[in-house]
Amino acid sequence: MQEGHVSTTLENGLATIEFGHPSSNALPGTILAKLAETITQLSSDDTCNLILLKSSGNRAFCAGASFDELIAINNIEDGNLFFSGFAKVINACRTCTKLIIGRIHGKAVGGGVGIASAVDYAFATEAASIKLSELAVGIGPFVVGPAVERKIGLSAMSELAINATAWRSAKWATSKGLYAQTFETVELMDEGIATLIDKLKHSNPEAMSALKSVFWKGTEHWDDLLSERAKISGALVLSDFTRNAIQAFKKS
Repeated sequence: MQEGHVSTTLENGLATIEFGHPSSNALPGTILAKLAETITQLSSDDTCNLILLKSSGNRAFCAGASFDELIAINNIEDGNLFFSGFAKVINACRTCTKLIIGRIHGKAVGGGVGIASAVDYAFATEAASIKLSELAVGIGPFVVGPAVERKIGLSAMSELAINATAWRSAKWATSKGLYAQTFETVELMDEGIATLIDKLKHSNPEAMSALKSVFWKGTEHWDDLLSERAKISGALVLSDFTRNAIQAFKKS
């Protein structure tokens, strides 16, 4: 558990993927790889018609990149490999033939905002504020940027990316289209999720898959795009500025 986990259940056509990590559900490379692998496997599983993606605990939804792994990167190859992990998760969501419902129960930072943007329909609580903090540590949301921009538009994504230390409320995120529905409590959110899932369980799987393709039309080049973006972040993380900024964040 100290290294985090990704677990999956599949029942009556619904696959539930849960990820977790002791550090506010941060995303080390092992979790990123397992998430991408799991989503890809479910995409071709005929017994799965719908996916629910969630994280564990009752506090943060996802703290984004693991600072411990970021500070340990000491060459361009390792940097590219780490940020490619985020690219693979986003592309797995993009190419998955099943609709993915997101359960965003708490704050989302950096890569967590990217995951919330990569699902097809996101539920959230009022506690699910968001922040793209990458620029504050000398990097920039290069890999998650296309997914966030696709969901909320270039202007709103730029606002998040530039003012990297400011939180935006769940209400703001909903008004921009990141969240489809927002609830006062986790309990009410879970009731809303259950209601939609029950409706979708009675929907035509082929129609849902076709809709998924329509929703993501125009992103066919993202394999190459996100790979190039990972290289940018992988190089920036080696700078003295970034290393010092990450160390300062870890101490704060």
